[in-house]
Amino acid sequence: QVQLVESGGGLVQPGGSLRLSCAASASYFNLYTLGWYRQAPGKQRELVARIARDTSTNYADSVKGRFTISRDNAKNTVYLQMESLKPEDTAVYYCNAAVASANYWGQGTQVTVSS
Repeated sequence: QVQLVESGGGLVQPGGSLRLSCAASASYFNLYTLGWYRQAPGKQRELVARIARDTSTNYADSVKGRFTISRDNAKNTVYLQMESLKPEDTAVYYCNAAVASANYWGQGTQVTVSS
């Protein structure tokens, strides 16, 4: 069983920045594909960004050029650097770790972008 613990959410003004972190209690963390998803009220959960074990990345079109996903295998941690935040980025952000048929989720962290 893998536990994922997100941190770094909060309230930020439009145009501001936040850095989310997700610490994992996982052996062989370097083998996992890691992702950040978000869910806004009344909407489905959507992929924000994903980083594979070879560090290749992909992003939702809505965050390209503003968000950056990265991983530190030595610390069992994945990050999401968010810049130029917009009100529409407001959501609960979830960390995901997947390998083979196993799929794990964190509890989520709230990000609110508002003036």
